[in-house]
Amino acid sequence: MLLGRVIGTVVPALLVDELSATPLLWVQPLDRDGTPKGDPLVCADGTRMAGPGQVIYWVASREAALALDPWFVPVDDAIVGLVDEVRVYPPGDTS
Repeated sequence: MLLGRVIGTVVPALLVDELSATPLLWVQPLDRDGTPKGDPLVCADGTRMAGPGQVIYWVASREAALALDPWFVPVDDAIVGLVDEVRVYPPGDTS
């Protein structure tokens, strides 16, 4: 799973029927420190609860296609959860 921040919404001109009820969100991938990493991408929102500014975790590829209902829809990336808090521990410290 990967971290990201929702930076906007996407309104497609054409959409397959299986995705008609699934929001599409513009997501900026983040590294473990919360710093932007790479280019933004479009994620199908499997939680149907994410919104702008929300930190999320997402999956890609086959896992994304299987994460939505109905499963195995034509997507590359899918949001699978919302993040409440991120804690980064120094190596060896698990407190």
